[in-house]
Amino acid sequence: MTGTMPWPPGFRVGQWSDPDAGTGCTVIVPPAGTLAAVDIRGGGPGTRETQLLAPEAPLAEITALLLSGGSAFGLNAAAGVVQWCEEHQIGYDVGIARIPIVPTAVIFDLGVTGNLRRPGPEDAYRACTALVEGPPQMGSVGAGTGATVGKLFGRDGWCKGGLGVAATQGLDGAHVAVLVVVNAFGDVLDESGGILAGAWREPDGFVDARRAGSEVAPGHPRLASNTTLAVVMTDARITKPEATQIARMASAGVARVIAPVHTPLDGDVTFTLASCERASSAFSVGVIAARMTEWAIRSAVRAATSIRGVPTAAERRA
Repeated sequence: MTGTMPWPPGFRVGQWSDPDAGTGCTVIVPPAGTLAAVDIRGGGPGTRETQLLAPEAPLAEITALLLSGGSAFGLNAAAGVVQWCEEHQIGYDVGIARIPIVPTAVIFDLGVTGNLRRPGPEDAYRACTALVEGPPQMGSVGAGTGATVGKLFGRDGWCKGGLGVAATQGLDGAHVAVLVVVNAFGDVLDESGGILAGAWREPDGFVDARRAGSEVAPGHPRLASNTTLAVVMTDARITKPEATQIARMASAGVARVIAPVHTPLDGDVTFTLASCERASSAFSVGVIAARMTEWAIRSAVRAATSIRGVPTAAERRA
């Protein structure tokens, strides 16, 4: 089904997954010259080189983007992407070398893995060797392998999160795709505002964390242990400040579907990658990106499969 999505030309995605351990990583290699921006909303993000993406930073283009499991340990996996990029002679040209610029963001999946396995440089390198242009596989794969949602009552109430994608074309022809990794503290809401996946408690079923969060002490209170990562990919011709605004608009899409969101217990980060090949409106791209973010988040949990005993939302209901 993902193959029918209108994908931004030249954007390649590669994934490495270890379902036995419950972790993985996802790399995105955009067309040469792609500019990037970031919006960080969560209280406990785990990132590398994101300051380069600030609107005032002089460097605009990136070489690749890595999303990884393994919490802070997973940031080390970026070295594998850097190695692959150097071998393929892509990166920021400084005359005497091409320096790969590889911003990275991680999720905390150690609760699923038991800290027995974290993605390393060799794993991210393998993800690079699996690069394919077009929508990637969704569900419990790549950086979403060990993702979970609904942490209010701790592990006993978790549901599987995962990786999701959604893509479309605007009326002006610009492509907009969003890839997400959903590892949220809060609930994922369906199209009617009900709980699609979240914190489960017997015999009540799914408990609305928006209300219960003010009445029940969280059973999983570690900082930076939950994160939703989103990546907007587009061929629209925009500026770096406009790309930043689009990332902010996509973060609003996260807030429409996950509740509570952007908490001190989450490390939510949204990126924009723009290859700038087609004239378009930043306003239009941002509105579409927010909507695609909603769809991608729901797709992530609907496509998820059970990993290391953590059930899906459908299995909770069964």
